[in-house]
Amino acid sequence: MKRSMLSRGAYLCVAVMLAACASPRSNFYTLSPDSTLDSTGAPLSVSVVVGPVTVPELVDRPQLVTRVSGNEVKLNEFARWGEPVKSGVADVIAADLSRLLGSQRVSVSSQTVAGTEACRVRVDIVQFDSMPGEAVAVDALWTVRVAGRDALLTGRSTVREPVQGADDAALVAAHSRALGVVSREIAAAIRRAVAS
Repeated sequence: MKRSMLSRGAYLCVAVMLAACASPRSNFYTLSPDSTLDSTGAPLSVSVVVGPVTVPELVDRPQLVTRVSGNEVKLNEFARWGEPVKSGVADVIAADLSRLLGSQRVSVSSQTVAGTEACRVRVDIVQFDSMPGEAVAVDALWTVRVAGRDALLTGRSTVREPVQGADDAALVAAHSRALGVVSREIAAAIRRAVAS
């Protein structure tokens, strides 16, 4: 009987030690379109292709990267992107533009046959910073090429969006809202171009 109790105790001890050694579970995040965006005018029947999109190498990785100080960043091994950041940015901007322009003919470049678009939007994300519990900062240079016109429309959107919470999900939601602001500015440029 004593031997049986010792065996059970040893098994229990080993089980507790193994549970303590288990690593934390990873969480995966995706950017999402801004559901508060509405069309800013009459629906446009123009086709728009978003892409290419570039992001800084610092954040072009599976882990969420947060800024600790001016020169220090932290890679969170347990908070990861569910898709490449540049793909997520392109998808979100395309979805936002579809709502803002009232057009179902907005896609990302990987989904479109070359040369079928009326407008092509290139986005170069210069800054994509995350400051937990504080804000996110997105700085985007964008170019709109309208088919049949030589002149390019260019702009720069610099957005600082407050984080509404202390967790990683709040950071990602703030990035989605910041990209909504970028999309609004691109949509306004497309509307001006189509109207002229």
